[in-house]
Amino acid sequence: MTSFSVRFLGCKVSYTDADALRERLLADGHEEARAGEAEIALVNSCCVTGEALGKSRQAAAKAARTHRRVFVTGCGANLEGAFSDLPENVTVLSGQSAEASERLAAQVGRAGDAVEARPKRVRAFVQIQDGCSFGCSYCVVPLVRGPGRSKPAEAVLAEVRRRVEQGHKEVVLSGINLGCFHDSEAAVSLADLVRKAGKTAGLERLRLSSIEINHVSPELIGAIRDTPVACRHLHVPLQSGDDGVLRAMRRHYDAATFLRRLEGLGDFNLSSDVIVGFPGESEQAFRCTLDLVERAKITKVHVFPYSPRPGTATESADDVPVAVKKERAARLRESSKNACLGRWRGKIGIEESVLIDRPGRGYASDYTPWLVEGPVGEIVRVSAEQVTERGIIGIARRP
Repeated sequence: MTSFSVRFLGCKVSYTDADALRERLLADGHEEARAGEAEIALVNSCCVTGEALGKSRQAAAKAARTHRRVFVTGCGANLEGAFSDLPENVTVLSGQSAEASERLAAQVGRAGDAVEARPKRVRAFVQIQDGCSFGCSYCVVPLVRGPGRSKPAEAVLAEVRRRVEQGHKEVVLSGINLGCFHDSEAAVSLADLVRKAGKTAGLERLRLSSIEINHVSPELIGAIRDTPVACRHLHVPLQSGDDGVLRAMRRHYDAATFLRRLEGLGDFNLSSDVIVGFPGESEQAFRCTLDLVERAKITKVHVFPYSPRPGTATESADDVPVAVKKERAARLRESSKNACLGRWRGKIGIEESVLIDRPGRGYASDYTPWLVEGPVGEIVRVSAEQVTERGIIGIARRP
């Protein structure tokens, strides 16, 4: 038996990749341990930004000092030369994520009878799609994940059932480009999948991880509204609110389309991703982004200062000074904070159902954060008492 530790960096898909590796090692009779006590370490890497790749390299280098062997998987493993100068006990397992478990198992071997794979997180992330064929000018993801492809609907539904049987009350459907999901053989679209998954016995919440604005369709919104367990929260990447920058990014929509697709979604909580300091972004272009975020009624914004990625069309372009990027990022984060606080204040005096995902903290169905005591993994009714920058302070109703 070999003891192992797992660390993932990046998005929810990275977590599902890492969890699949973890479950394979447990199925092969190995034992999970703390990072400082394990013999081997798995580092599921990210390379979507320069900072993410730097953190992945640091994690692998640190693990190499404290573990006998280190295996690097994930997106960064497919970026040529990204880990080439690390110690000899670091092995990079490149290739498609769906095959990573087999490649890892071949390296580590089998130890004996399967060890029970207990869930590590309250939410279960179920990957339904991988890869992307959109070709945004700045994005390295198609190079390291490959073209878009979908899992069979029946396999997805079986995985949802398995996760619910494990005790998960919330399932998050995830993918690199989620809205591209389509099981052509079974004629199942993403909207169809939402309706089908929502009927899973015992499932209390169904959430979408992130979806491009091009895929926010009346059909999908109707499926969410018609499915009682589906969460009215959408994370819709914007990247920029300026049409010139969007064209340079090759984002395939303009600001007016972004706004139009979100019309009538006042009952949804909307969050987004934005890149600041993209090559050629002027102060006026950035102000367009600030304005669009406000007009779209987006609350939480994940802000990413632009960093050129190898192999992309903008690899050699980076003309916005670092100080300007930092200043714009700070302004956008401040705007996002105020938008969140405004939405949260509107909940004072009302009750919501909150899934407690760690001691003293949980999230409502619309992904509003609550600071409340309750049993981890359970959904409790909570009344809003006060708003802080970390979330809503709530009081749980007694059973």
